[in-house]
Amino acid sequence: MKESIAAKLRQLTLRLEELNGLLSSEHATDSMDSYRKLTREYAEITPVVDLYTLYRRSEDDMRAAAEMADDPAMREFAETEIKEARARLDQLEADLQKELLPKDPNDERNIFLEVRAGTGGDESALFAADIFRMYARYAERKKWQVEIMSQSQSELGGYKEVIARIAGAGAYSKLKFESGGHRVQRVPTTETQGRIHTSACTVAVLPEVDAVADVVLNPAEMRIDTFRASGAGGQHINKTDSAIRITHLPTGIVVECQDDRSQHKNKARALAVLAARIKDQQVREQNQKTAATRKSLIGSGDRSERIRTYNFPQGRVTDHRINLTLYKIAAIMEGDLDELTGALSSEHQAEQLAALGEETQAA
Repeated sequence: MKESIAAKLRQLTLRLEELNGLLSSEHATDSMDSYRKLTREYAEITPVVDLYTLYRRSEDDMRAAAEMADDPAMREFAETEIKEARARLDQLEADLQKELLPKDPNDERNIFLEVRAGTGGDESALFAADIFRMYARYAERKKWQVEIMSQSQSELGGYKEVIARIAGAGAYSKLKFESGGHRVQRVPTTETQGRIHTSACTVAVLPEVDAVADVVLNPAEMRIDTFRASGAGGQHINKTDSAIRITHLPTGIVVECQDDRSQHKNKARALAVLAARIKDQQVREQNQKTAATRKSLIGSGDRSERIRTYNFPQGRVTDHRINLTLYKIAAIMEGDLDELTGALSSEHQAEQLAALGEETQAA
């Protein structure tokens, strides 16, 4: 193992001991924000230190076996032990390298999922509804909560736009590579002559932010308008100005929320979505600055970038970023996304490992 990696692991071991002391202190919960940060760091470090403990134990086993090899009667047994210990060390070192890769600080966050119809008229809106349902079914499988924040339905029952909050452990880590253009090829229900049409929708996955800590929302930079909600909701919802539209003047970002009868709740929801969009814009601007040095294999996450095609006649789904085609479109549309999300995560990890190798060689 390289000394730079070993030094990092020793440092993490000491930090874990420090965290143990801090979390067991009687004042640990005096500040819940601080307590949450410490417990999150503890959860991130513990698996790495556990692996490093196993690594050091395997090193001790190999040294003990090497000493036994001096005894002719024990040589054959010792050589077998050395071989097994070396294999364990190689595997543990590879696992440790993966654990030491830069962690996305947003991975454990809840998300805002935004799906918008694109080219293709009514069929595009119906496809947007199918895509939203696909993610909702995936969330059900993960036992995550799905709450629709805002929706604009089309005449045929699709979505011109739908925004939902998905709350659950690791939601962002699983779905963060879903942002981009999704294309469908199929015979629409409105097609009388059986012709295949192509339409599209866009998906945006934004990590939910701690509004106070991550994004400062200055009231002087926001214009807040109230208006009467449209669409379904009964008589009450149309008699009160419960709907909220917030315009963030510096960025031009506009958020509307009208799904709740309470103006207060609509405002809180709109502010949460606004904070997430501002943070997302900041992150994308930063990524564009660094993209020239290294472009991720998973793509830029640009909303206009076509990332996936759903071909119903052929029963296939193709992710264009990693050239992966799966012939299980029915299962995927029912939320069976683990194979897709797993492949995207693995490709991203391989890219990170390659970058880590280049950095190590340069050093």
